[in-house]
Amino acid sequence: MTNDTPKSSKSKGKQIKQPDLRQFIFKRKRSSEGNSCSSPAPPNENVSNESNDSPSFPSTSVPQSQENDMEMGGSNNNNVPLEEEEEWLYDVELLPHDPGKRINIMDYPPKQRNAARRAYILKKPCQPKIHDFPQRECGGLRRFSVNWFKKWDWLEYSVEKDAAFCFVCFLFKNDIEICAGGDAFVNEGFRSWNKPDRFEKHVGGIKSAHNLAYEKYVNLKDAKEKSIYVAMENASDVVRSEYELRLKASLTCLRFLLLQGLAFRGHDEKTTKCIIEELGDDYFGILADESSDVSQKEQLALVLRYVDRKFGRVMERFLGIIHVGDTTALSLKDAIMTLLMDHSLSPSMIRGQGYDGASNMKGEINGLKTLIMNDTPRAYYLEVSCKRREMIRESQAQKVAQALDLGELESGSGLNQELGLKRLRDTRWGSHYKSLLNIIHLFPTIVEVLVHIGKHGSSEDKFKAQIVLGSLETFDFVFMAHLMLAIFGYTNDLCVALQRKEQDIVNAMELVSYTKIVLQKMREQGWEALLNKITSFCVKHGIVVPTMDASYVPQGRSRRFVEQTTNLQHFRVDIFLGVIDLHLQELDNRFNERNMELLTCMACLSPKDNFSSFDKDKVLKLVTFYPEEFSSLDVMSLELQLDIFIENMRSDNRFRDLNDLNSLSMKLVETNRHKTYPLIFLLIKLMLILPVATASVERVFSKMTYVKSKLRNSMGDQLMNDCLVTFIEKDVFLQVPDKDIIDRFQNMKARRMQL
Repeated sequence: MTNDTPKSSKSKGKQIKQPDLRQFIFKRKRSSEGNSCSSPAPPNENVSNESNDSPSFPSTSVPQSQENDMEMGGSNNNNVPLEEEEEWLYDVELLPHDPGKRINIMDYPPKQRNAARRAYILKKPCQPKIHDFPQRECGGLRRFSVNWFKKWDWLEYSVEKDAAFCFVCFLFKNDIEICAGGDAFVNEGFRSWNKPDRFEKHVGGIKSAHNLAYEKYVNLKDAKEKSIYVAMENASDVVRSEYELRLKASLTCLRFLLLQGLAFRGHDEKTTKCIIEELGDDYFGILADESSDVSQKEQLALVLRYVDRKFGRVMERFLGIIHVGDTTALSLKDAIMTLLMDHSLSPSMIRGQGYDGASNMKGEINGLKTLIMNDTPRAYYLEVSCKRREMIRESQAQKVAQALDLGELESGSGLNQELGLKRLRDTRWGSHYKSLLNIIHLFPTIVEVLVHIGKHGSSEDKFKAQIVLGSLETFDFVFMAHLMLAIFGYTNDLCVALQRKEQDIVNAMELVSYTKIVLQKMREQGWEALLNKITSFCVKHGIVVPTMDASYVPQGRSRRFVEQTTNLQHFRVDIFLGVIDLHLQELDNRFNERNMELLTCMACLSPKDNFSSFDKDKVLKLVTFYPEEFSSLDVMSLELQLDIFIENMRSDNRFRDLNDLNSLSMKLVETNRHKTYPLIFLLIKLMLILPVATASVERVFSKMTYVKSKLRNSMGDQLMNDCLVTFIEKDVFLQVPDKDIIDRFQNMKARRMQL
């Protein structure tokens, strides 16, 4: 029926550059000749067997022997050899979900169109029901109505173009002989929201192009039930039972491989679907970070933060990882929007965002934070990133890192292996504190090893050992090491706490406040104690202690390039006070006036000490940060509801021992109080959505180095994403029933054996 020349209007007129479809498909050759005793194929293999002529009927070509053995329960007939043919396989996850970004179905080669159609049918129409549809001028301010999805199941909406499309016409209209001219529901999209009667006009009569396309859609969708394979198959219950047993055995092997983080062809669809269902149509926050993999490809990881409906607890779930060509803020935003739309998540539901402190992430003008807040003003950004805080420490400890090549000393002769020096890790910031702690503890042993290498090592090692030893045995190094150890020690508890998934924003703010108080006390009162400690250490290990009133002599630099100053001025003012002031200033800069007001109001709902910090006025002030979620009537109701709520909480013994907002949310759900106080529960949920730290995203990159290692460095982006989702979200993956996976496998195409 179809020929090689597309019938779409795009093919008429100027020549259009054909899209590169290799990103969506791969091709393999197969032959029906083979051994009938082939082992069963894994059930997650994405196999599509398309016909070349009519999309209404499944292909009747005989599958390869491996598929026969699996689907027919061992029965196979190889008497009739067939010519070698090509099989096109489409990855559902890679096809764009937004209809405004799709490639015209006629731009696919004829032999590939049915495979693409099957993949889109599995992906289902794009219906972002929770999206905040924008208004536009068309006979007044009008917008798309979500109720239209219920009335017309074929209707799609493009967030990219703010337009409506027809799913079945996109798939099949060009195969309809009576198709005449273009159609807004297929080409550019329909935007006249003031004329909903056009939907009925588009459907038309019984023999309209839309209804004929819908008939072809139903035929292809239900091909497994109408297939001639099924009609000819009279398999007994024993054969079906054996077939199901082989499928489940394959699934057991598949689960084992994926839980070990081993590369295995498959899909993360069911695991991700469980996460999306757990989120539902509720608000959520996003945490994002980018890093390069072992192949030096930039990857963006996205984590969702939300409150689950069943238990009321805060959840952080890995949604996916996507390759980005560059790390500009605009490219990162496009990648995030694409990932959200591929899972039918609306950006308008974002109520919090968290990133590291890089300029492309947090920039006030063109940063990723600003670009997302321009689209969603209530996606508040609170910088409480443990990673960025550690980056400040790292920059101040650069002299220490340069003085020691920690990796080479890890297994040196005479080194205490129980307290071995750790190599500094990009995603393990606690290694800085532990390494400095061990350096000072093992200082005499390190010196002994360096002396041994400097005398008996190779010529290259001798030179390195002498340079390192010369830096170690100086007052500058000892002073910097002890100073950074003290600062790392004071802030280590904060760093560790911010990496906990169950941490909430109120407790985080308390830890930040305590840390600032301790650092301020150290600035004002800690100089003499630190100097005495350093002096004692130097005397013990034979290191010269300079006189504080003498002129400072720089190590390894000419005096001509250093301003003349005393040792007291250099070590106390420039180093001691400078490092502490920089750290305190950075903590203050993390929270502007608006964020501090938001956080102060949040603390008023903390259940700690039987709601001792409760302040009704500040809670009502907090509501003003979310004008779209709370109407003026809601604010009036909330004002009265708060009085009853606080009396109930303080008098109920079940709420006495709670310490944070997360435990309060869980207890409200457990006691069904979230239904009694829905407005207060919504306010608590919005607070919990705000990301506290980016530790969850950093853990993704730690797992990525395990899944995509140097031995598996050619792994494709989609395969790596599928493996990461099942490897990281193991608890969700284990909850996916075998039946759902088997149904997904059998719906890929018309198969002989149906369960």
